[in-house]
Amino acid sequence: MKLNTEFMREVFISSLGGVPPTLKLTFITLLVSLPIAFLMAQSRAEKRNISGKIITAYVSVIRGTPVVLQILFLYSLLPSFLNYFIKSVLHLDFNIFKVNPVLYAFIVFILNNTAVLSEVFRSSLMTVNHGQMEAALSIGLSKRQAYVRIIIPQTLVAALPNICNSTVSLLKSTSLAFMMSVQDITAIAKVRAANGYNYIEAYLVIAVIYIIVCTSVQILFNIIEARLSSYKKLISN
Repeated sequence: MKLNTEFMREVFISSLGGVPPTLKLTFITLLVSLPIAFLMAQSRAEKRNISGKIITAYVSVIRGTPVVLQILFLYSLLPSFLNYFIKSVLHLDFNIFKVNPVLYAFIVFILNNTAVLSEVFRSSLMTVNHGQMEAALSIGLSKRQAYVRIIIPQTLVAALPNICNSTVSLLKSTSLAFMMSVQDITAIAKVRAANGYNYIEAYLVIAVIYIIVCTSVQILFNIIEARLSSYKKLISN
C-alpha cells in the first residue's frame, strides 16, 4: 500500500483551518465548566443534602453515558422535542433547527466536562486540611475570603495535573463535534478524504495534528505548574 503524500500535505494544510474552532470549543468549554464544577464540588464536600444528591446524580448520569450518546440525544432528539414544544405548546414562530450547531457542541462538552472536573475538584478539596478554614474564620475572615485567599489556591495547585488530563481528554473529545456539523479538524479532513476515498491518509493527518495540539497543551500546563512550584513548596513547609 502506497500513501498519497501529496494528498496528505494538502489535507494537513486544510485541516489546520479546523484548529482554531477546536481550540475555541475546548477553552471556552473549560472556562465555563471550571467555576461551575468547583461550586458543585464545594457543595458535595460540604455535604449539602439536597443539592449534593442532585449533583451526585448528575455526575453519575453524565459519566455513566458515552459522549456519543449525549451528542445523539442533544443534537438529534432534543431539537425535535423543542420544536414541537415551541410550535404546539408555546405557539411561537421560531425555527429551532436554524440554531447554530456550535451551540449544541458547547452544551454537550460543557455538561460533560463539568461533571468530570467536579470530581477533580472534590478530590482536591479533600487534600486541604479542614483546620485551615476554621483558622481563617477564627481570625475574622469571611467564608468567601477564606476560600478565595486560602482554599482555592491550594485546591487549584493540587488539581492542576488532573485539570491538564481533563483538558487533553476534552480536546480529543471535540473530534466528535463533526457529528454536529461543526467544521473542526476531523470534519475538514473527512470531507477532503471523501472525494478520492483517501481515508487512511486523512486519518493519519488527523492523528498527527491532534498529537501536536495535545502535546502543546500539555507543555502549556507544565509551564503553569512550574510557575506554581514555588507556591507548592511554600504550602508544604
